[in-house]
Amino acid sequence: MGTSAVDALGAVSGIQGEAKPLASTPIYSLLLKIGPVIFRSIFKIRTRGVERIPKKGPVILAGNHLAHVDPILLIVGSRRTVRFLSKKEHYDQAFTKFVMNTTGQIETDRETGGKDALIQATEVLRTGQAMGIFPEGTRSRRTEAPFMQKGKTGVARLAVTFPDVPIHPVAILDTHKMLKPGSKMFRITTPLTMSVGEGVTWREWIHHPQGGSLSESELQEIVDSDKEVRDQQMATLYRRFTDQIMGSLSALGAP
Repeated sequence: MGTSAVDALGAVSGIQGEAKPLASTPIYSLLLKIGPVIFRSIFKIRTRGVERIPKKGPVILAGNHLAHVDPILLIVGSRRTVRFLSKKEHYDQAFTKFVMNTTGQIETDRETGGKDALIQATEVLRTGQAMGIFPEGTRSRRTEAPFMQKGKTGVARLAVTFPDVPIHPVAILDTHKMLKPGSKMFRITTPLTMSVGEGVTWREWIHHPQGGSLSESELQEIVDSDKEVRDQQMATLYRRFTDQIMGSLSALGAP
C-alpha cells in the first residue's frame, strides 16, 4: 500500500528536527510505585474515565491547567510515567531542577515558542511513552470562571506528526481551590477530580464531518501546495483541532 495523504501531510507539516535521547528516570519509576499511595492517602481524589487511558504505548494527555499540582494529579490518576513540557524557570532553583531532571521533564522556553521542547516531545511518543501537555501553555491565574485560556496549537502539531496516537482530553477540577495562585498553603480537604474523555487521533479527526472534514484527495491537495499556502491551511486546521480539544475539556467539566 502507498503512503496515505494523512501520513504525507505529517511528513511535510509535522514537527521537524532531531531529538536527543530521553534521560533515564529510575527515581521516577520508584515514585510512581509509592507516590500515588501517599498522594491518595492525603488528598481526596476522584477519577472518571481513567480506564480510557491506554496502559501501554504512546498517548497524549491534554489537560486544563489550574495549579502547580496538576501534573501530579495527572500522574497519580493515569498511573503511568508521564512527561511534561516544563517552563525553564523550574530549572533555576536547585530543588525544582532536581525534580525536573530526575523525572525526565522537558525544559521549555516559552519566549522562543517552545520548538525545541516539541521536538523532544516527539521522542517521548516515538518511544511509546505518555506525553502530558497543557495546551494553555501556563496555569490560569484568573480569579473567576471561566478559568480556561485559549489553547496553543502545539498539541495539534504533535497530533499531525503522530496521526495514530490518541489524544485524550483530561479535565482537572478544583486544584485551584486546594492551592490558590500565589499561596503556599494546601487545603488538603478540598476534593480533586480528574475526568478523562474519549481519545481521538488526528487520522480520525481530519476525516470526521465534525472535525477536519477533509477527504484524502483534499488532503493531498494540501500536501502538494506551495509551502506558504500549505502553512496557512494547516494553521487553520491546527486552530480548529485545538479549539475542539479545549471544548472537550469544557464539556468534561473543566471550569
